[in-house]
Amino acid sequence: MKIRINGNSIRLRLSKSEVESFGKTGKWAQILHFPNGSALVYRLREGTDTLVSYAQDTLTVVLCEEEAETWVNTDQVGVKAELGLPNGDKLSILVEKDFQCLTNREEDQSDMFPNPKDSH
Repeated sequence: MKIRINGNSIRLRLSKSEVESFGKTGKWAQILHFPNGSALVYRLREGTDTLVSYAQDTLTVVLCEEEAETWVNTDQVGVKAELGLPNGDKLSILVEKDFQCLTNREEDQSDMFPNPKDSH
């Protein structure tokens, strides 16, 4: 699972096997370890409502069960939500399937979803 944070937006991208595992268990997590011994855990799970929380070095994105099930079991690329913040701003959330790049990369892409823009 890849994470991208930019301002008030969080985007998670999951590979085929990660989406499959999430579909079976309702959860998926990754850990980013730092040289000083600390770590950031970022996780995705199913719940009754879509929400985001951060506590004890863990960022949790929760997808509504119905939305998660549709996303996992169809060609739907992603689930998008906006949550209100106390200051009136919005936090944007996007959870999506990770596609193969159209340009060559050194990264292993064998577990990525086929890119719909690929004409091969």
